[in-house]
Amino acid sequence: MSGKQESVVDVQGTVEDGFEPVRDAFAANFARRGERGAAVTVYRHGRKVVDLWGGVKDGDADPDAATPPAPWEAGTAQVIRSATKGIAAIVPLLLHQRGQLDLDAPVGTYWPEFKAAGKDRVLVRHLLSHRAGLPVLDTPLTPAQAIDGVSGPAAMAAQAPAWTPGDDHGYHAQTYSWLLGELVLRITGRTIGNWIAEEIAGPLGLDLWIGLPEAERSRVGRLAELAPPPTAASAGLRVRAKTAVADAYQDPSSLTRRAFGAIDPGPDENDPAYRAAELPASAGIATARALARCYAALIGAVDGNPRLFAPATLTLARTEESAGPDRTLVVNTRFGLGFMLHGPASPLLAPGSFGHPGRGGALAFADPESGVAFGYITNGMQKNVTADPRARALAGAVSDVVG
Repeated sequence: MSGKQESVVDVQGTVEDGFEPVRDAFAANFARRGERGAAVTVYRHGRKVVDLWGGVKDGDADPDAATPPAPWEAGTAQVIRSATKGIAAIVPLLLHQRGQLDLDAPVGTYWPEFKAAGKDRVLVRHLLSHRAGLPVLDTPLTPAQAIDGVSGPAAMAAQAPAWTPGDDHGYHAQTYSWLLGELVLRITGRTIGNWIAEEIAGPLGLDLWIGLPEAERSRVGRLAELAPPPTAASAGLRVRAKTAVADAYQDPSSLTRRAFGAIDPGPDENDPAYRAAELPASAGIATARALARCYAALIGAVDGNPRLFAPATLTLARTEESAGPDRTLVVNTRFGLGFMLHGPASPLLAPGSFGHPGRGGALAFADPESGVAFGYITNGMQKNVTADPRARALAGAVSDVVG
């Protein structure tokens, strides 16, 4: 027996019969994987079958403070980082489904200023599949510029591609915000946050925002960085990056470092101004329930609400557009149109799954074949971009249950 005391957390919520292994995995995240506060929700065939939460609301809460830290509650929400990209990708696909957007049209068709600097042949499809060659900015934006709604799109319009658009792929970690946000604005006349609020979150009753309203601030916990737990390796979960990946993050001239540094200095994700900004690459805020319910609605009816994606649109979402060595992430990645697809770098549930992780923790996806929709959020950010060990453990437990 180990001499190290495991962290015991009172897990709240419910699981349907047969899904108890998900509760066990969730509890183990606190006991063995460094979890501080988190929630996980799973839908199957349009019905909620797992709804769990536990720990503390704020990741940076002092456990030794005289006043006990606020607990994570049923409605606690969190910044979901790049899991936002999957939610944002719903918008152009629905616009295409409604006949308002041609995925094979040049972006400049909708956004004329974008044609500058050799980008006249960048297609909408390239933006969504990380093939546009625009993961970096020659001159990074300040946090204030990043959220002002003007500087980001202007910088993208002026930026020359890092490779011939369409020839290769590389994760557009931050620039995806200004590329997708401006495209949606030009087509619809609405910001992407407003479009999601009015067309998706409102009708489905989702606690999900790209641009957090002031009235909802108190529900959102604070993020904190976490070191990988020492027991992760013994639990059979790889958390250490390969040497080539680690080197890329250390090299100031690499696409990796520059892509994640497109906002410099890095923004304070606990800042109310950042949380109120409409950054569809990184600043979405949601509950686990909202993420799972949203993905459930993409693949089937939920509580009388018709499915969002027509069969042809669902096929587009999860048909491989990019695969192989990622020029930004320096590992093999797979993308459909706006969504990451199941693979070694970002394991979801099964080969047909589509969704998106958030750097350091969050994960949301759907698997049409099994009818599963999954949402996991956390306030403890570990040093990973994809394949967070806590999310993997939960998804693995779901996989074991549904076969």
